[in-house]
Amino acid sequence: MSLKEQVYSVLVVSASDSFNNAIKKMLTPPKYQIISTAESISEAKRQFAARSFDFLIVNSPMPDGSSMRFAIDCSRSQNTVVLLFSRSEINDEVTEKVTEYGVFTLPKPTNAALLAQSLRWMASLREKFRLLEAKTSSIEERMAEIRIINRAKFLLISELGMSESEAHHYIEKNAMDNCISKKQSAENIIKIYS
Repeated sequence: MSLKEQVYSVLVVSASDSFNNAIKKMLTPPKYQIISTAESISEAKRQFAARSFDFLIVNSPMPDGSSMRFAIDCSRSQNTVVLLFSRSEINDEVTEKVTEYGVFTLPKPTNAALLAQSLRWMASLREKFRLLEAKTSSIEERMAEIRIINRAKFLLISELGMSESEAHHYIEKNAMDNCISKKQSAENIIKIYS
């Protein structure tokens, strides 16, 4: 799916109605789905715990907690891309503290062109996360398959007295003869000998 076709779920954390309205004008469907807005850090934490979001946009400061700490925690805990808005006079200091955690920052007030560019950068990073998620999932599936095959080999060695190479060959031959995967062959062996 191309970047133009991708849809991003967004949680906007802001106690300011004017900020929320301005963001909603920028984040228009179908590219962005503003799933929710939260008017406090505690409300945002509940929503963040209940589901994942592609983007988290935080308008700092928040009345009930550290916007910076929340932004860092969200950036570190999931593959969510975080954008933190802070007052222009402290934005450099905020940027210094959060950049190493992968949090994007923008000063307030900002203009639409800068926000649009930031959203494109966020989309690019989110797509990189998606690729990494797919690779990780593939590796985890392969590792699970290897564990199943090794368990079947162990059972063949202990129950039938085969060597490891004989057990490996037996699983492969069984898979080829029955037109099934080595994993399915191993699972069948486990069912028989467990």
